[in-house]
Amino acid sequence: MNLLLDTHLLLWAASEPQRLPAKARALLLDPANHLLFSSASLWEISIKNGLERSDFNVDPRRLWRMLLINGYRELPITSEHTVAVNDLPHLHKDPFDRILIAQARVEGLTLLTADKAVAKYGDGVRKV
Repeated sequence: MNLLLDTHLLLWAASEPQRLPAKARALLLDPANHLLFSSASLWEISIKNGLERSDFNVDPRRLWRMLLINGYRELPITSEHTVAVNDLPHLHKDPFDRILIAQARVEGLTLLTADKAVAKYGDGVRKV
């Protein structure tokens, strides 16, 4: 299965794996699954890091390198993905989550999330 991780799960997998829900951990450890991250997640992380919040200290460049080293594949944002956001119902306002949902649908991936609001989108989204 091709799994696209939402930004929260991606951060937890990279730096706090103990915070991952058991379902997520099992899916990430299954060698039959292919793990992907979106450039949108790195964009979101870069923005948050640039705000210099005391509760958020993630080096997006280091994270990007470590994800690639650990076998994750990067999913760039394409025009097809951005146009597909227009087809989504307005269940959730976060633009980063919306692009991840659109990417999963366009590419035939499963988006893993722990977010109840994102899970409302159903097709292509799996809450763990």
